Amino acid sequence: MAYLKIDYVDKVFTRGSTQSEVLKDINLTVEQGDYISIIGHSGCGKSTLLNIVAGLTTATQGGVLLEGREVNSPGPDRAVVFQNHSLLPWLTVYDNVRLGVDKVFGKTKSRAERDEWVLHNLNLVQMTHAKDKRPSEISGGMKQRVGIARALAMEPKVLLLDEPFGALDALTRAHLQDSVMALHQKLNNTVMMITHDVDEAVLLSNRIVMMTNGPSARIGEVLEVPLPHPRKRLELASNPIYLKCRQRVLEFLYERHRFVEAA
Repeated sequence: MAYLKIDYVDKVFTRGSTQSEVLKDINLTVEQGDYISIIGHSGCGKSTLLNIVAGLTTATQGGVLLEGREVNSPGPDRAVVFQNHSLLPWLTVYDNVRLGVDKVFGKTKSRAERDEWVLHNLNLVQMTHAKDKRPSEISGGMKQRVGIARALAMEPKVLLLDEPFGALDALTRAHLQDSVMALHQKLNNTVMMITHDVDEAVLLSNRIVMMTNGPSARIGEVLEVPLPHPRKRLELASNPIYLKCRQRVLEFLYERHRFVEAA
């Protein structure tokens, strides 16, 4: 049985008498420990697909199964990290993570265990030193680290990343990519990530799901990325497998589907 299965998903948005079909016939199987990137230009329904997996949006046809159970509402087994960090500004870094931990583990972990678990997850993203700061006192990259810590602290079965590095400068983005790559190696968690960045997709993923243009976007191609872990970005710059995968994604996005915003 597949760990996560997206099964014949269609999504139609209705506004008054107007209907627009965003997704058509989406089928995808994700195994436990996979790191999947979804790439395609704006308007191809990437975020809609992620929101359906998160349970934030309902599919018009078809559905999503996680370990054989239908996904039809949000739940702690699927944690989302958005491009906008979504931290509560009046809470400290520690309290932003603690909020999720208390909600998920309030009945199963003692107060001391929950405190230890918050600190453990802040340590995973190297943010323990800033635990008493508020979001306004830390950088954008640090905020995303806290968002990732909060998501990981819920021990989700699937981590959903919606362009998590999109608003960051290039250097911060590279550092966070390396952190997420190291975390995936350490935790062997299951990740689905939306990105516009071809290099990011090839660097981080086991498979890249390439979406056709909307409306009625489909999965055009799924590319395996057979690069061993751990991956080091400087060594990959001249790696023939890396370059071949990168070229294939660019060909798909440019030749078959007109343009891509960032490459």
